[in-house]
Amino acid sequence: MNSRMYLLYSLALALVTIISFPWWGLQMLRLGKYRAGLRERLGIVPARLRAEAQPGSIWIHAVSVGEVLAVGQLVTELQQMSPDTRVFVSTTTAAGQKLARERFGEARVFYLPLDFGFAIRSYLRLLQPRLLILAETELWPNLLHLAKKSGASVAIVNARISDRSFPRYRRFQRLFAGVLSEVDLFLAQTEEDRARLLSIGARTGGVQVSGNLKFDIRLSPDSPLVEDLRRVIAKDFPVLVCGSTTDGEEDLLLSAFQQVLAQYPLAVMVLAPRRPERFDQVADLIAEKGMSYVRRTSWDGSPLAGKVFLLDSVGELAAVYALAHVAFVGGSLFPVGGHNILEPAQHGVAVVTGPHTFNFREIVRIFEEGGALTVATPETLAPKLLDLVQTPERRIVQGQRASALFHRHTGATRRTLEALRPFLNHSARPR
Repeated sequence: MNSRMYLLYSLALALVTIISFPWWGLQMLRLGKYRAGLRERLGIVPARLRAEAQPGSIWIHAVSVGEVLAVGQLVTELQQMSPDTRVFVSTTTAAGQKLARERFGEARVFYLPLDFGFAIRSYLRLLQPRLLILAETELWPNLLHLAKKSGASVAIVNARISDRSFPRYRRFQRLFAGVLSEVDLFLAQTEEDRARLLSIGARTGGVQVSGNLKFDIRLSPDSPLVEDLRRVIAKDFPVLVCGSTTDGEEDLLLSAFQQVLAQYPLAVMVLAPRRPERFDQVADLIAEKGMSYVRRTSWDGSPLAGKVFLLDSVGELAAVYALAHVAFVGGSLFPVGGHNILEPAQHGVAVVTGPHTFNFREIVRIFEEGGALTVATPETLAPKLLDLVQTPERRIVQGQRASALFHRHTGATRRTLEALRPFLNHSARPR
C-alpha cells in the first residue's frame, strides 16, 4: 500500500468508527463491553508500561484467551533466550487481558491500540520494538506499516487463513498484497495456510510452515477449583464438561443432560458459555428448564450430584476439562467456526464437537482421521453424548487416541523460535 492508500484506509476507518459509535456506546452502557482499557486503546500509554519500557523490546499481540495460551510458551522462551530484552504483550479482549496479566505480569501487558496512527505511535515511541509478533492473522494495516517504518521487524506466527476469510482476502487481493508486504515472516500452521498466504500476495520466501502453537500449550497441574470439584463429584457417575458454548447450543446440551440424568441421577454437567456477558442469560435458561444448578462464583463447596455447574468465570475451563468423562467443545453446532478441542484432548478426554469447525479445520481433520473425535449435529447430539456416557470402553479408547495425537504434533514453539532467531539480534532503527 502506498501512502495515499494508507490515508484512504485511515479516513475510512475513522468514518466507520464515527458511524458505529452509537452502537459501541450502547454496548458499553448495557453490557460494559469495550469500556475496559478504553484509554489504552486510544493511545494513552499506562504508567505501568512507562516504568518497564526500554529500547529494543519485543511486542507480541495475542487477541484473546486462546491466542494468549498459544503464545505463552513462546513468551517464556523468548525471555529466556534474551533475558535483557523486555517482552510486552497486547490483547484485544478483556478476557485475554486478564489472563495475560496473570501469566506475564500486569506491568508488561496492555490493550492493543485502535488502528489509528496517533494511537499506535505513542506505543512505538515508548517500546521502540526490535520485533513485532502477531499471533494468528491480525492484519492491521497501520500497525504493520508504522512498526516497519519505526525500524521493527514484523512476524506473524501461528498464521492461518480461515475458510470464511479466504474469499474476502482473494476479493481484495490487491489491497492485502500491500499490507502483506510489510510482514517479514509468516509462520503458517499448515501447508494449506501457506498456500493461501502466497495466493493473496505474501512473498514466497517469507512464508514457512511451523505447525500450530496450540499443540504446545501446557496447562498448569495445579488448579484449586479442580481439586475442590474432585472432592464433591461422585466418583462413579459421569461428568460432562461443555465449554465455549454459544447461543442456541446450551439449550440442546441441557436437554441432552436431562436424558443423561434419567439414567445417571448423580451425573454432573459443567457448562461454560464462551462470552461472560451471556452468563446471566444461560443461568436463566437453566432455571427455565427446571434444572438444579449452581454458579461457580457463588458456589460454597457443596455437593454437585445431579446439578449443572455454571462456570461463570474466565481462565478456568482448560483445567476443568481434566474432570470430564466426555467433553463438548462449542461454537460448532451452528456456523460459528468452533473452538479449541486440544484443551480436553491433552487430558485424554473423549471429545464431541459439532460439524462447523472451520476455524480449526486442520486440528479437527487430524483428530477425525485418528478416530479421536465424535462429530454430532443438533439432531444427533443427545444420542451421541449418551452413547459415550454409556460405553466407557469406547470413550476411554477415544480419549487415549486424542492424548496420543496431541503429543505427536508438538514442537511448533521450537520451530517458531528458530525461525525468529535472526530477528532477535536486530535493533529497531527508525527509517
